Amino acid sequence: MNWPVEAILSFVAAGAFGIMFNIPTKTLASCGFVGMSGWLTYRLYFMFVGDSIQATFVGAFIVALLAHLLAKRFKMPMIVFSVAGIIPLVPGSKAYNAMRNIVESDFLEAIAFASEALMISGAIAMGLVFAEVLMQLFFKQQAKRLQKKIGLSQE
Repeated sequence: MNWPVEAILSFVAAGAFGIMFNIPTKTLASCGFVGMSGWLTYRLYFMFVGDSIQATFVGAFIVALLAHLLAKRFKMPMIVFSVAGIIPLVPGSKAYNAMRNIVESDFLEAIAFASEALMISGAIAMGLVFAEVLMQLFFKQQAKRLQKKIGLSQE
């Protein structure tokens, strides 16, 4: 598949899930942008490294960073942007194939698909958490600088 098609499809997927989650209309394009950015980061990293779990972690990390920045810009909760933005990275086909193989009694193949889906889901969670921690440290540092600046200017 080529990059422009993937960009458009991931943008539409994230935006469509934003509609399903009832997010405010003014943030639909931003949610689509977050989802598209996460997916394109995933694809770029996967192209160079070849590991879908690491690529998913990096994609989820980018989604969470952008969600934080847009949450500050729109003065809304971060979850408005991160939930819709993370949708393109969810390993739905892996989970589906795991269940299909269980039904077909191909348990070894099912375990392979299920374990990969589980690891990808864990990578999504870790990417979101790492970005959250990084942003909290950044905002805490910003607040300290601001307090120091205000404290110095009042003396």
